[in-house]
Amino acid sequence: MTKTDKLLVRLLSRPKDFTYNELRTFLSTFGYIEVQGSGSRVCFEKKGHKIKLHKPHPGNILKRYQLDLIIEELKNRGLI
Repeated sequence: MTKTDKLLVRLLSRPKDFTYNELRTFLSTFGYIEVQGSGSRVCFEKKGHKIKLHKPHPGNILKRYQLDLIIEELKNRGLI
């Protein structure tokens, strides 16, 4: 099982400790590029498709609604 596969399984289980760094690594394997917005806003872009969210702060742990959003976006694009 590759690192990407492990991150996918982990993401789909919606853990309470999924980090922003794990998300960045995972989305980069699909060709998404992180684009910094203003403040804590960030966007992951790939060929016109955008996944917008706020960087978690002060910690590095993503919230449940963010995981749900990411999973939904990737499913809609047929990537997972």
